[in-house]
Amino acid sequence: MIINILLLITGFALVIKGADFLVDGASSLAKRFKVSELAIGLTVVAFGTSAPELVVNVIASYQHHDEVVFGNIIGSNIFNLLMILGISGIIYPIVVQVKTVWKEIPFSLAAALILLVLVNDSIFFSNKSNLLQRTDGIILLVFFLAFLVYVFYNMKEEPLQNLNDIKVMSGLRTTIYILLGLAGLIFGGRMVVTYAVKIATLLSVSEKLIGLTIVSVGTSLPELATSAVAAYKKRSDLAMGNIIGSNIFNIFLILGVSALISPVKFNTVLNTDIYVLILSTLFLFLAMFTGVRKKLDRWEAALMLLFFIGYLSFLIWRK
Repeated sequence: MIINILLLITGFALVIKGADFLVDGASSLAKRFKVSELAIGLTVVAFGTSAPELVVNVIASYQHHDEVVFGNIIGSNIFNLLMILGISGIIYPIVVQVKTVWKEIPFSLAAALILLVLVNDSIFFSNKSNLLQRTDGIILLVFFLAFLVYVFYNMKEEPLQNLNDIKVMSGLRTTIYILLGLAGLIFGGRMVVTYAVKIATLLSVSEKLIGLTIVSVGTSLPELATSAVAAYKKRSDLAMGNIIGSNIFNIFLILGVSALISPVKFNTVLNTDIYVLILSTLFLFLAMFTGVRKKLDRWEAALMLLFFIGYLSFLIWRK
């Protein structure tokens, strides 16, 4: 058991460091070819934050660990909202832009609702089995492209900042960074899936529980570090945007790609977790109108943390 846990931690470390190397290398490459800061932000930075979840899900889907596929994404999104925003909001109250309140948070809510419909074939489409099929994957990817169009349109009005400090490395060093990043993501992702499943077997618990807890928390560590530091530096847009953007990417891009690789069987027990995700997103939206408007106050952030502790307790009880 101890060896499996150590190897799982090693896998997480490889995935996170691999994403870091890949972002640095790809950013340098983009700068070298004079790609705009806007394009870097929309592609390299966005991909980097979702890379751990993407790689873990691609491998889990290929190996038909369906509950890990769903557990990783649903668990990551709940962790992002309740735990990461909870911690960030306690560090410093997060001021939210009007367009985030009325467009991006509702877009994130829509993503969870669309997922609920697509995976419950027996309820909404009178099918015998519940599958996220390849056609569903295409639908999710179409929504992802629509989100990118929305982001691109808004970024033209508000150009990305803080990207001028990207270092342009030599051609050899850039190539090495990209290759090391990809290697770390691939091998680390394989280790995470393999040893998470082994730990679930040894503990006699479901892959669903492992996916919702250990795997989802591990793949969300980059978001945790980014948002917590952003809150400490009083950069509210980054703290909030990182989480909302990641949640949208996770459902539309990563589950879309996972379904294209192989149709994914859905365990209806996970509907409860999707409901938790929907309610958590609704709470965040309503929090923009309580206390100080358009701000996640400390007491609201503390409530989110309490909700997360309650949710974890429920997961352990449910197993």
